Amino acid sequence: MSVQNEIDYSRIEKAIRFINENYTDQPSLEEIAAHVHVSPHHFQRMFKDWAGVSPKKFVQYLTLEYAKKALRESGETTLNTAHTAGFSGTSRLHDLFVTIEGMTPGEFKNGGEALSISYSFRESPFGRLLIASTPKGICRMAFEPDEQAGVTRLQNKFPAAQLSERIDENHEHAARIFDQDWSRLEEVKLHLSGTPFQLKVWECLLRIPQGTLTTYGNIAKNVCTVAASRAVGSAIGQNPIAYLIPCHRVIRSTGKFGEYRWGSTRKTALIGWEASRQDQ
Repeated sequence: MSVQNEIDYSRIEKAIRFINENYTDQPSLEEIAAHVHVSPHHFQRMFKDWAGVSPKKFVQYLTLEYAKKALRESGETTLNTAHTAGFSGTSRLHDLFVTIEGMTPGEFKNGGEALSISYSFRESPFGRLLIASTPKGICRMAFEPDEQAGVTRLQNKFPAAQLSERIDENHEHAARIFDQDWSRLEEVKLHLSGTPFQLKVWECLLRIPQGTLTTYGNIAKNVCTVAASRAVGSAIGQNPIAYLIPCHRVIRSTGKFGEYRWGSTRKTALIGWEASRQDQ
């Protein structure tokens, strides 16, 4: 988490937005640095501290060629692949330690009545992160640059729940997903409210490996039928758990990254950041 203490993500986000809008022109280091109003030398160092690679290398991860290559290599069987546990660097898949438990109708009745929810804000490489949990597990994880707005959205989701701002063990475990040393990861439990169909889609998302991309159509094939792609897209868009349930790894069949609940620029940043770690 120290990266966020050194680098203002809003500046990185501005640079990535510029790269994403102009990658076909292969913008130079000087052009990108000028756009965020820093010297090329400082920007090169700042960006590499955040992404682990140079801006030039990062541009390569944002091209259609990269996305299409990733889709070809993943194939349609990726989501059905059995993965083994281990700590072989950043290739370890977080679906190995994330488990979902759906809320019962009683637990979610009347807007979360009788639920006790603790929440806290943490730094991440992608901006301020709200993590909220019940005693059974994480119920919401979202990028929230405005803390008050984030708390309001949490309260609107669970209007009858008892909210308290405090850090618990669930928050600590979930936040470690961004660490370089994945050997410290503990099992993360999720306690989610959703329809059986939504839960099935979210469980399917957990099987997408880090650094891998898939399409909405492939998710639909694994959940039900291709004809349900629109319903699958809707369920993906309602995913309440940022990053841990990796909906950012689902893109269009054309290779375009598409929209994201927490901003298309942040989705681009997530995909590029993960790709850079696969090369390390």
